[in-house]
Amino acid sequence: MTAPDVTELPTGKRPRRRLHPAWIVAAVAFLALVGAAGFRAAPGVLMVPLQGEFGWSTTVLSLAVSINLVLFGLTAPFAAALMERFGIRKVTALALCLIGLGSALTVFVNQSWQILLTWGLLIGLGTGSMALVFAATIANTWFAKSRGLVIGVLTAGSAAGQLVFLPFIAALAQNPGWRGASLLIAAGALAVVPLVLRWLRNSPADVGVLPYGAEEPAAGSTTTADAPVASSQPGSVPAKADSGNAAVRALQVLKRASKVRTFWALAAGFAICGATTNGLIGTHFIPSAHDHGMPETTAAGLLAVVGIFDIVGTIASGWLTDRFNPKILLAVYYQFRGIGLLVLPLLLGSSVEPSMIIFVVVYGLDWVATVPPTAAICRSVFGADGSVVFGWVFAAHQLGAAAAALAAGFIRDATGHYNYAWLGAAAMCTVAAVISATIRKDAAKREPRAVAA
Repeated sequence: MTAPDVTELPTGKRPRRRLHPAWIVAAVAFLALVGAAGFRAAPGVLMVPLQGEFGWSTTVLSLAVSINLVLFGLTAPFAAALMERFGIRKVTALALCLIGLGSALTVFVNQSWQILLTWGLLIGLGTGSMALVFAATIANTWFAKSRGLVIGVLTAGSAAGQLVFLPFIAALAQNPGWRGASLLIAAGALAVVPLVLRWLRNSPADVGVLPYGAEEPAAGSTTTADAPVASSQPGSVPAKADSGNAAVRALQVLKRASKVRTFWALAAGFAICGATTNGLIGTHFIPSAHDHGMPETTAAGLLAVVGIFDIVGTIASGWLTDRFNPKILLAVYYQFRGIGLLVLPLLLGSSVEPSMIIFVVVYGLDWVATVPPTAAICRSVFGADGSVVFGWVFAAHQLGAAAAALAAGFIRDATGHYNYAWLGAAAMCTVAAVISATIRKDAAKREPRAVAA
């Protein structure tokens, strides 16, 4: 039975709802991101136990994390296109199943190549399909206003996953062992699948409503969804319609975006963002703290505190993005992060001092606060292509993370410490701050007016 045509109502308006369906979709998306985030907390905690049991080097385990991060990033733009082609619900459910399968199979590994398959390939593909581009897709599809806030809240779902899983993963890694921790991650991902299949709708049209905050179209006018979308490249003609093939669409969007300088500025900054979060702190903070005599459970607790303040910082960043210039926010975020990394080698020790607490609080507030302003610039400059463009920018984020994870592992094996990795990352953050401050967010507004036929 189809929904009634709301334009035929006597009042000419849609019936009021107590709760717009967009908020239900956002709530389920938040839970899905929490379930998918379990593995993000795992490598740093499980690295030392795996080394103890199998004798694998830090470089080998870092390679597994790097493969995961590369796939995490490169899958994202194609996942965004697949969500447009096949629907958000199907792609999300499949991604969560891949994460659960990869985590469950990890308990059977006994060769280093097998950890590359489970940690790297399976979980990389699954988490890549549930990457931050998922948050941007939900916000752009279901919300006409408050997009920055929604992206901030959904991005905080990844931090919430880290917060929920990390203490339990650390405890299980100690007793009964790392296999129990892997099964916990699998259970967390699979538990969300029924909720996704039941409540996660693909678009407002599925339930007969407009996006939250959208205005009713005037009689006889064409809605935004139906109108042809022009290319957002400055100085270009309107783009031709993309192919129905999701992979082709993702590549066509990349081709268009690569001609815009703003895309490369965002990609460079986000690559450094990934290097200094998932790649470095997320993967190597616990092993580095262990090198200084700090118990793994204590170091995991510090990362959990990062997760707590990440939620606060990301939601606040979304609120700020709706009100202030996103490129200025990005520059400030990157510079503060660089200062934190610069002093981190002086803070690590066998016990937790007040200065370390200050570091984790500040770093947590800044962890993925970069996501809402970056997604906002993508939407502003690239219009309807914004979600897929953000997928490619996020791919750069994960390529930077993969490079940093592998490089830091090599530095640790070569020198016996991580100091050079922390200092190098601090310098890169300053570069990212400068790049962000020069972003031309208004590129699309300078597009020449089309010539009338």
